[in-house]
Amino acid sequence: MLEPEIAAFIERTAAIYAGHSTSLPPSKQRAIYERYAAALTPPLPADVIAEDAVFQASAGHRIGLRLYRHRGKTGGTPDSTVLYFHGGGFVLGSLDSHELVTARIAADTGLDVIAVDYRLAPEHHAPAAHEDCLEITLAALAGRLPFDSRAEGALQLAGDSAGANLAASVAMRLRDDGIQGVHSLALVYPMLGTEPQMPARESEAHAPMLTLADVHAFRDLYWGKSGGEQPPYPAWTIPLDASRFDGLPPTLAIGVEHDPLRDDARVFVERINAAGGHAQLWIGTGLVHGCWRALESSPGVKALHRTVCQFLGAHSSASSFRPTRDQ
Repeated sequence: MLEPEIAAFIERTAAIYAGHSTSLPPSKQRAIYERYAAALTPPLPADVIAEDAVFQASAGHRIGLRLYRHRGKTGGTPDSTVLYFHGGGFVLGSLDSHELVTARIAADTGLDVIAVDYRLAPEHHAPAAHEDCLEITLAALAGRLPFDSRAEGALQLAGDSAGANLAASVAMRLRDDGIQGVHSLALVYPMLGTEPQMPARESEAHAPMLTLADVHAFRDLYWGKSGGEQPPYPAWTIPLDASRFDGLPPTLAIGVEHDPLRDDARVFVERINAAGGHAQLWIGTGLVHGCWRALESSPGVKALHRTVCQFLGAHSSASSFRPTRDQ
């Protein structure tokens, strides 16, 4: 059953955003999505400042970045940074579309949050988005991002939906390459495979906000359709296809009840813990995919946000920060 406030959120969303439609070209889909996001994005919190910059990728293209920093952060505060990878099925989303989330994380944790404007499909197929996020993470670890925010204190990776896939994939790739420095991993309604896990794949196939058909459409636009036995995508971009789940940083995976991707979070946590790691699962009862935008109205989303902020704060070097607002 939907939380009443989420039912109202879904109605409001339907009046603004018709949802993903493969019949529209990506440019039109993005324009509609950005208008929808803007309609639900409040002004930047008064206690947060934002700064845009551009990172020159090794392949020659430019990656947009946006730093969110709490005004109360002093020069004596140890550096702590969250790299945030936005959702949108690898097709939609931008620095602007997820500002509601990134700005509030900075406001409510005191951590620096850097949003990453990675390349989108179908113009850029797999593993383009993954390569961008991996390169930005390596640059953050090396102190090479165009901000004065360094990763020596604690670098954490976070993301929602497709962005959660990017965060998990990067963490697993760093582990495989023997690179340390990521302190934690926070994943919100993550898409961690090319096919959602059971039973939500069937029981929530027609869930509001994201259907199984939507998942497949986004998947095919980024990874492509497999016409043979071998998948047309690099294995490291599919976290649930990994051969090992040990050696990962402490992980929080959040699933929401009415979402075909709900059990991706559960299975990922189970595999990490079975491999001797530390992962925790949080399921949002009555919530839907994309519900973080209902932060101001939904008690369940407030709890979701609070869980993410507490997790990030606990694994940072600024864990003594106390937010100035009621989370």
